[in-house]
Amino acid sequence: MEDPRPGIDIPDHRGRTGLDRIGRDLQRNPDVRVTDVEVLASAWHVLRRTTLEYRDPSGRWETQQRETYDRGNGATVLLYDPERRTVLLTRQFRYPVYVNDHPDGMLIETAAGLLDDDDPATAIRREAAEETGVQVGELEHVWDVYMSPGSVTERLHFFAARYDGSTRTGDRGGLQEEGEHIELLEIGIGEALAMVRDGRIQDAKTIMLLQWAALDGPFAAGR
Repeated sequence: MEDPRPGIDIPDHRGRTGLDRIGRDLQRNPDVRVTDVEVLASAWHVLRRTTLEYRDPSGRWETQQRETYDRGNGATVLLYDPERRTVLLTRQFRYPVYVNDHPDGMLIETAAGLLDDDDPATAIRREAAEETGVQVGELEHVWDVYMSPGSVTERLHFFAARYDGSTRTGDRGGLQEEGEHIELLEIGIGEALAMVRDGRIQDAKTIMLLQWAALDGPFAAGR
């Protein structure tokens, strides 16, 4: 008899079961039939290999396999001061970019984090407070985006919110017990856009929000 498998038959260290059931009951697309889901890893987030049948434009069914990395959904927020024309960004070490040719792994970003069990607005207020010390008031929802649809399931919820830079104190943020050592950067919107152009800012969500702010958001002409 096969031993019970953590995360599948019995709870894993995060209390999860049925990780191999995700996707099996999907029926929204009549041209896709999921036939098998295998859990490859579930130490924290979940890596799955899914076998599916896909009906191509000619009507022929073909068998495909896809690996997906499920880390849950997340949220991000651009904090901006319209009077001082500044944005509040973070800089912290990101090993995945360091191992993929970033000079030092110190990535400049908007505040962001996973939703966990919260709704997007609650989650980003929590993350903004932890990372920057800013207590976010009114939020403007910008859009929801799948950031890496070839392999990562995450959908990221984008927001913008005012902050009062004249009352901000401190230049560090993050939760040390979670290994977060975050430097805060208050930057003029013009300089931030220049940093996108010359490559000092390379984070996708941050680039998207900065360009939105300049084209359609708080720093758009005529607004």
